Formats: sequence, structure tokens, C-alpha cells
Amino acid sequence: MIGTRLKGLALLALSVLAALGCRAAFTTWLVSDRVTYRAYETAPPCPGSAPVRAYEDCLRTVTFTVDATKVDRGKRGGLRATLSGTPYWDGGVVFGDPGPVLEELRPGDRITGTVWRGEVVSIAESDARGVRQRTSDAPRDEPQMPAALGTGLGLLAALALVFGGARLLGPGPNPWFAWRPYGRRLLILTVSVSVALGLLGVWTGLAWWLVPAVEAVVVSLGAVLIYGWDRPEGDVRQTGIT
Repeated sequence: MIGTRLKGLALLALSVLAALGCRAAFTTWLVSDRVTYRAYETAPPCPGSAPVRAYEDCLRTVTFTVDATKVDRGKRGGLRATLSGTPYWDGGVVFGDPGPVLEELRPGDRITGTVWRGEVVSIAESDARGVRQRTSDAPRDEPQMPAALGTGLGLLAALALVFGGARLLGPGPNPWFAWRPYGRRLLILTVSVSVALGLLGVWTGLAWWLVPAVEAVVVSLGAVLIYGWDRPEGDVRQTGIT
């Protein structure tokens, strides 16, 4: 019994941490990303032809020389270019995709780079085509991911609260709040839906404010299926699931 109570307290503590993470995702991560992206989108070109410092709150166009490239999709940081020829921004630049510019670069090529707040945010071919590619440091308008993960943390907070409360206040073990199979399946369901919906939202451009509602509905339906699929015998009357 004492062990059950201690597990309940631990779950309540995890519930508080998950709730704090949910709050941070919406009030800090999402807001900060949107503010940064808007500042980037509205940044003016830098005045003057010669930069005087590395950090400038404007868009600086510079010319780089390609020293080396690495195009290896199978490794973390495997898409990168080493650039030189500027007073402040030489070094490695990481990309999320091999194209359309990175995979075409060769050592010695001259390319045009755009710098914002001390980071190389895009590169472009120096020919007439002017094909451009963003780097991993470029701000992105992708609020769907923090919205999805924040909602997932909120759902996990509720899950831990219910399971922890059942252990702390109940007279004994309750099969409906057992870690196996229900707790583990609900945890996997919530995490999987959060990540998948965040990625799907980014790819499809789904409005970020719709993400929490969609995620809550999907997880709720999944929970109904989980409990309906593997409920203890004799509990049809209590649950109403047939």
C-alpha cells in the first residue's frame, strides 16, 4: 500500500512538471519563434557596404567561397558546407536538405550568403538563376510543432494526475489505472500523436490553433479504443463500453 501511495506522489510530481512544460511550450517556445520569424521577415537590408560587427539586426548580403561540402543524409549534421571569405561569418553552415544549392556546390565556388543577427540564414548561387536555399539557422514559421508538443505535455499532465490520484486516494490497486496495459498504451499514444501531428501540421500548413483541438480528439478516441479493446471481464456495466 505504501508503495502504491509513493507511486501516486511520483505521478503527481510528473504531472506538475508536464504542466509546466506545456505552459512553457505555448508561452515561451511558440511565442518566441513567432516573434523571431516576424522580425526576420521584416528586417531591412543593412546600410553600407562594409560590416562593422558580426551581429546586425538587418539582412547583410555577403560573398562566400566554398571550402568544402558534406552531403550525408544518414548522419546528424551530415548536410553542411564550410565557407570562407567574410570578416565575421566564416565556418560551417548546416542545412536540413541537400538541395537545391548545397548538393551542387564544389570547393572553390563563389556563392552569395544572407546573414541576419550573426547567422548565415540562406545561400544562393551567384549565377543568373539565383537559386536560394535556407540554412538550419534560418527562422521558420512553424508554430504547429510547439503547439502539438505543448498539447501533448498537457495531456500527459492530465494522464499522470488521474493515474496518480487513483493510486494516492483509492482504497487499493484499480485495474483501470494499471500501468500495464493502460498507462503504457496511453503514454505511447499521446507521444506518438503529438509528434506525428506536429510534423503533419508543419508539412500541410495546418493552422497552429487547430492543433490542440485535433490532438485532443485523436488521443481521446484512441483512449476509448484502448479501454474498449482490453477491458477486464465483468466491467461492461461500469464503463458502458460494449
